[in-house]
Formats: sequence, C-alpha cells, structure tokens
Amino acid sequence: MKPLLTLIQFSVFLFLLILPVQAFAQISGCTDSMSLNYNSMATQNDGSCTYQASSVLPKASIPLGSEVKETSGLIFWNGKLWTHNDNDDTNLYALSPSDGSIVETYPLPGITNTDWEAISQDENYIYIGDFGNNTRGNRTDLKIYKISKKDLLAGTVQSEIINFTYEDQTDFSASKPNGTDFDCEAFIVSSSEIFLFTKQWQSQQTAVYSLSKEAGDRIAKYEGTIKTYGMITDATYMESERLIVLSGYSPLLQPFLFLLYDFEGTDFMSGNKRKINLELPFHQIEGITTEKGKEYYLTNEYFNFNQAVEVPQKLHHVDLGDYLTS
Repeated sequence: MKPLLTLIQFSVFLFLLILPVQAFAQISGCTDSMSLNYNSMATQNDGSCTYQASSVLPKASIPLGSEVKETSGLIFWNGKLWTHNDNDDTNLYALSPSDGSIVETYPLPGITNTDWEAISQDENYIYIGDFGNNTRGNRTDLKIYKISKKDLLAGTVQSEIINFTYEDQTDFSASKPNGTDFDCEAFIVSSSEIFLFTKQWQSQQTAVYSLSKEAGDRIAKYEGTIKTYGMITDATYMESERLIVLSGYSPLLQPFLFLLYDFEGTDFMSGNKRKINLELPFHQIEGITTEKGKEYYLTNEYFNFNQAVEVPQKLHHVDLGDYLTS
C-alpha cells in the first residue's frame, strides 16, 4: 500500500506544479471581436483575422486649388494639412483642414523634385520621399529629404539627405512603364527608423523595408510582403496605438484603405489586416493622414482618361471609427 500512496502523492504534486503554467499559457488566435473568425479564448493575436467585405463613403469631399493639382502626400501637423506635388514643384503647401484652402506656401530652396511621392514626420522633422520609380524602375538616386520643422517655420531650410537602395534590387535594367516592383509612394517614420511600403505594379502587393533615419548612404532592409491586392500610394502611422492605415487603388482605379493594427513592435505583418473600399470610383487617392486615429483626411490628384472621365483634385474626410472601436 505504501508504494501506491507515494504514487498518488507524486501525482497530486505534479498536478499542482503544472496547473499555474496551464492557467497562464498564451492562446494564439484572432483577438478582434469585429472579425469573422474571432476567438474569445485567444490571448495573443496571431494575425489570422478575416473580415467581411466593407466600403466607406467620405463625410465630405472638397475641391482643391490648381496649385496642388498633383497632390501626392499628406501629413497633419501644427493644426494644418501639409502636401506637395509630384511634378518639378519644390514647395510645401499648408492647407486648412476645414475647407482645403492654401494657408501658406513654403519654398524649399536647394533641393530638386525628381518624383516626390510621399511626406511623413516625427516630432522634430518632416521627411519628403523622392523615390518614385515607376517610369523605368531603375533609379539609382532614390532619396528622402529630412527637414527640421523649426527651420521650416523660420524660413531657414537646410535639408539633410538620406540616399538609399533596396537590398534585394540587383538588376537595374530598365523596365516598361508601370512595370516594376521597386516603386514606392508610401512611408512612415517611427521613433527609431523609417519604413517604406512599396507600390508593386506586377504583384499588386506591398513590400516593407526598414531604413535608418540618419542622413547618408543607406540600404533599405527587406522586412516582408503584405498581400494588399492593389497598389499602395501613402501611409499614416499612430505609433502609440499600433495602427497604420495605407491608401491605394486597384488597376481599375478603385481606391481603398488597408488597415494594419494590433501588431507586435514593428512587425506590421503580425497583426490584423483589413481592406476597406472607398466609394470614390476613378479617384487616384495619393495622400492620407490623421490627427487622432479615427478621422482621416485623404487627397486625390487630378485624373483625366481620354476626356471621357475627368476627376478634379479634392480633399476627402473619412470616419473609420466604426472599424477601429475594438
């Protein structure tokens, strides 16, 4: 009888030892209650959430002036919207969020505009991405201008330059127009580094690259690819909320927003991914920004297709609160 008692005592001891580990074990799954495959038992998001097809109609759409006919990027800073063109114009334009009017024009002397495609910011600097590469896909002068906010407002702009190449682009042969996967129109700036979101014309996806914020010659490190099923044109980032919203459009010019949220650190592929169509057919959305993460501003550049379809440049106001409540 003594050996049996010893075995029972050992079993009880082992059970009590394992119980706390089981009680606090992480359960991976979809943690978003708004998804189709929400797992109420999940304690750790594994990025598997799927969603019902959705679309959103802007609360307002306001015509923009001819000075920003080719608006191609957007940030919210100092109570204003800031944009630029993707032609040879080297000005920044501060817009009123309420009516889209140009409040101030800021010339940026000493720099050129080969193909400015995006603008981003951190606490002290504005960054302008001169990295459009859709014509032949073989640019070797990709760069990001880094401009002090303090100097910009004082009218004493002296930009720094971050030159870069993609670590996995080894072939610089010319491609056909709009035929490369090494084009870029979107980036964000975190507290520590820059992240590029490419506009992949062939695969209809976006590749994510990380890049140093310091001026000099840099290599953009490949981090992964996100299946967006469309071409990405801009990005806005709420670092404290772990939230990125990308803008883009399909080959048939159906614009959409692509939400990335509840990810771990800067592994943007690890969290939720949700695509929301914009009820703005044939609008070439090129800029997106937000002040607090629920209400978004977007701009589209002028579009004309064989005189049959003409869409003027506009500022749009979109509420995503219903999609981000969780």
